[in-house]
Amino acid sequence: MATVDTRHPACSERAAEGTALYVHLPFCAAKCSYCDFYSVPAEGQDLSGVLDDVLLEARRRAPRNPRTVFLGGGTPSLYSREELRRLLDGLDAITGFRTSAVEVTAECNPESLDGAKAETFLELGVDRLSVGVQSLRPNVLEFFGRVHTADQGLRALRAARSAGVQRLSADLIYSSPGLSSEQWREDLQAVLEVGLDHFSAYSLTFEEGTPLFRWRAQGKVREEPEEQQLEQFHATREIGAEHGFEAYEISNFAQAGERCSHNLAYWANAPYCGIGPSAVSKLGQTRFGSPKSIGKWRAAISADEPAAEWDETPDELARLGETWWLGLRTADGVDPRQALKTAGAGQAGEAAAASTALVLCEQGLLEPSGDGRYRLTVAGLPLADGVARKFLTLG
Repeated sequence: MATVDTRHPACSERAAEGTALYVHLPFCAAKCSYCDFYSVPAEGQDLSGVLDDVLLEARRRAPRNPRTVFLGGGTPSLYSREELRRLLDGLDAITGFRTSAVEVTAECNPESLDGAKAETFLELGVDRLSVGVQSLRPNVLEFFGRVHTADQGLRALRAARSAGVQRLSADLIYSSPGLSSEQWREDLQAVLEVGLDHFSAYSLTFEEGTPLFRWRAQGKVREEPEEQQLEQFHATREIGAEHGFEAYEISNFAQAGERCSHNLAYWANAPYCGIGPSAVSKLGQTRFGSPKSIGKWRAAISADEPAAEWDETPDELARLGETWWLGLRTADGVDPRQALKTAGAGQAGEAAAASTALVLCEQGLLEPSGDGRYRLTVAGLPLADGVARKFLTLG
């Protein structure tokens, strides 16, 4: 990634009307052992001041009439009802999202979500809540560094439903050390019985820079055997289907009509605008990101300078490879013609992508369909990351 060229228009100009908007609120009650997103414990931090600067950056860069809005972090629900009102009223005054957005999501954690908070989100224009339940096992929650209990996780989901939240999602993690497949099945069943519209289920990953990664290097923890990870992967899809969920992306499951529109924009390699510390934007064919530091980000905002710390404009083949890489994670797969258009690629890219797709089809990991799209096969699904990465080296 190159040092940012602050003269690049994408880094400082307002995003085009209708662009998906992401707002990063970096505060959590505690830092989880597996998390590699930029977040910091909230204690002693200037939460209110960060909101001021989020709105200031939004005035400069946020799109008008965004199609989707996503409040992520961090833990947006950690903010008080009054602070959420200031944030969302301010964002609406700047962007008009309450009349334009087809979906407005806020990430929440169980310890900071109750019926009153859920009602506040709804009043302020948020129509979709994503709750970080992660596990119903006390030992797993402790291992993850979560500060809520299993009971709080289920209570938060029920409270949101009782408050009138119609679009409700839960995040869960499987293949954690010591979690049996039977326990995972029981936990997933218990969460789905609350009555969700969507859920995300991720296999535990050991990301560099996290405590979990360090513990593995020190021999304090080991990954679960691949056979058990695959068993829990297939169990997730099986149980989801029994409850009427479509596996529309490798780790995401939705009832009919309840796919996450904001995340679909990412998987389509479409433009998006990120506001807040560490937030990434993709405008045109250029990507850029803010510093993973509240202090550095706030200093740039206060100085009326672009907050971007890095930017990159991948070449044609890289853009096309990324479009395939993202799209193959979804059940819809990739339309080669649309991928070329999205990436702004020409004949060289078309030939390189077709060659890679042919090899993967011969290996039984990819298959063409009658509508001209390519999708992962049943054999390719558990290997989705590896299969999709083949496209990152086009040419």
